[in-house]
Amino acid sequence: MPQKFRVTLAQLNPTLGDFAGNMAKAKDAWQQGRDAGADYVMLPEMFLTGYQVQDLVMKPAFVIEAMQAIEKLAADCADGPALGIGAPCVEGTQRYNAYHVLQGGQVLTRILKHNLPNFNVFDELRHYSVGDINGPYVIGPMRIGTPICEDAWHEDVPEALAETGAQVLMVPNGSPYFRDKFDIRLNKMVSRVIETGLPLVYLNMVGGQDDQVFDGGSFVLNPGGELAVKLPVFDEIIAHVDFEHTDQGWRALTGDKTTHPDSFEQDYRAMVQSLRDYMGKTGFKKVLLGLSGGIDSAIVATIAADALGPDNVRCVMLPSEYTSQASLDDAAEVAQNLGTHLDSVSIAGPRAAVTDALAPLFNGMAADLTEENIQSRLRGLLLMAQSNKFGEMLLTTGNKSEVAVGYATIYGDMAGGYNPIKDLYKTRVFDICRWRNANHRDWMMGPSGTVIPPRVIDKPPSAELREDQKDEDSLPPYDVLDGILDMLIDQEASIADCVAAGYDAQTVKKIEHLIYISEYKRFQSAPGTRLSGRAFWLDRRYPIVNRWRDGS
Repeated sequence: MPQKFRVTLAQLNPTLGDFAGNMAKAKDAWQQGRDAGADYVMLPEMFLTGYQVQDLVMKPAFVIEAMQAIEKLAADCADGPALGIGAPCVEGTQRYNAYHVLQGGQVLTRILKHNLPNFNVFDELRHYSVGDINGPYVIGPMRIGTPICEDAWHEDVPEALAETGAQVLMVPNGSPYFRDKFDIRLNKMVSRVIETGLPLVYLNMVGGQDDQVFDGGSFVLNPGGELAVKLPVFDEIIAHVDFEHTDQGWRALTGDKTTHPDSFEQDYRAMVQSLRDYMGKTGFKKVLLGLSGGIDSAIVATIAADALGPDNVRCVMLPSEYTSQASLDDAAEVAQNLGTHLDSVSIAGPRAAVTDALAPLFNGMAADLTEENIQSRLRGLLLMAQSNKFGEMLLTTGNKSEVAVGYATIYGDMAGGYNPIKDLYKTRVFDICRWRNANHRDWMMGPSGTVIPPRVIDKPPSAELREDQKDEDSLPPYDVLDGILDMLIDQEASIADCVAAGYDAQTVKKIEHLIYISEYKRFQSAPGTRLSGRAFWLDRRYPIVNRWRDGS
């Protein structure tokens, strides 16, 4: 009879800093593995602490508590399968991103991460020392090599493990989502499998942490790149994977292969999950938002209803004399369709009071953007007052197109605690709204059906801060604007590149200028769901004071 080996993959959602809660999840996964006859139970990278810990890991007391928790976990999980779990450690004067393998009440081995990512959202060279390449370790009949996340994206660590006798590569990950990332991961891991000739287990965590969402999608490959197991994205799941020793070495037996949803669904799920976890992990129960009758606030209200349930979402209409009856009707219909509460607070009185207060200073000066922004800032003030009074987190509703060019009022409609659509260009907002109207999933807590009226999607976007205002009075059409923004921001293209792609040179230069002068606004903006590889905040870090402009 051939040798067998069972590994339990715990694709779970930790809470950063919650040692007790994360240990409880780890022990439950270990118990399920033991009950299923597993030889080894794997948890993701940095699972004990949550990920990313950023500068919190530089506090000695934090790392000491993590190491003490590892020792306790080893003692609690002594009688059963080995347990692998990620957590920081200190050796001598050096701090490491480590993976701890626990067996028989002790730490069997500690793997130290060798390749430290220092790009996009990662600053691991700031936080950790480079670990030496570890050799394989033995659990039962199997010699296991464990590259930690980034270690498996490069050839050196997997090849060294193969050369020193590893029979299987088991890779714990804290790999955050961006659009279409699964195929990138899969291609990288197929390369490692082909290079080493070894089967590979890729285990990723799930859940939201600030702007980042970890999307799971764990999988198992056999030599040659054959996919043996493929787990769902975003779902917490514990899966048991069986290996069998053959004449060619260890091979994973074929298991479930989940079909992943398209990019619209994954983006939408990421926004729902990030808001749900941001709320749950910070202790907030309810949200409010300004519901204008426009498409952006409509999709944010829908995301909130799906994340928290309609009863935990309160929408507020804040009309002025420029608010059309159509906008009032559209906001009411969105709230009714979602089943959320809708309040109305007029800004007419507060606006008159502010106008009177400023009249002596503004006497003889023509009305301009100043008066428009007063309206937006009054709305922000009134919404924040309600947030304070009722203990509800205020959501902001600016899409990536607006955030990019500063088409938003700082201390006005930018006020709030979280922005689910911060990394979603306006043209994709339209697409996501249509997708949500046509689709409903069991992870959505809001109602099914057409929750966003088609006329909200189809009408010309307007801030309604002056008579007959349209966004296109100030900006190019959104399909043109988003095409330019994608090139300048996501692709870091030059002015000349944009012109070569068919865009008008003066328009591109105007947009570039707006991007640069709006940096100070983004620096003060609420965090929001990361959906791309060039999201505002950690992915793209530009100076606020900057006189350089592309002269090409």
